[in-house]
Amino acid sequence: MTASPQAGERTGRNVVSGVFLGLGVAAFVDETVFHQLLHWHHFYDRSTPAAGLVSDGLFHAFGFFCAVGALFMLADLRRRGVFDARRWWGGLLAGTGGFQLYDGTVQHKLLHLHQIRYRVDLVPYDWTWNVIAVVLLVAGVVLLWRRRR
Repeated sequence: MTASPQAGERTGRNVVSGVFLGLGVAAFVDETVFHQLLHWHHFYDRSTPAAGLVSDGLFHAFGFFCAVGALFMLADLRRRGVFDARRWWGGLLAGTGGFQLYDGTVQHKLLHLHQIRYRVDLVPYDWTWNVIAVVLLVAGVVLLWRRRR
């Protein structure tokens, strides 16, 4: 028995909604904790403090729009009775972990947009950041893979 195109769309929408909320959550935690509360870095630290604040605002808006869009998608899935919690949570964990891993590798190390902290030994911070990211990503992928089987 093959799944209908409509069933595939429902599956994909559950995952996409979870991924978008995962991106929004990761951006919110990063922005709120590391940028605003701890003052460790800005989204873009290779210019003036004013440019760093503007980059933080754009980053915050990106995360906000991802979260709001995800919640609208979630409401639609629930309204239509096709919400799949395991696929949704798998997407959320994979989205959060994927964003963190991208941030820790591409933005921190490859593009040098910012570091987690400055004037400290970065090794424990980088390892913690990226290990947590991998754990979240793997947990999400495992949930999605198990649901698929």
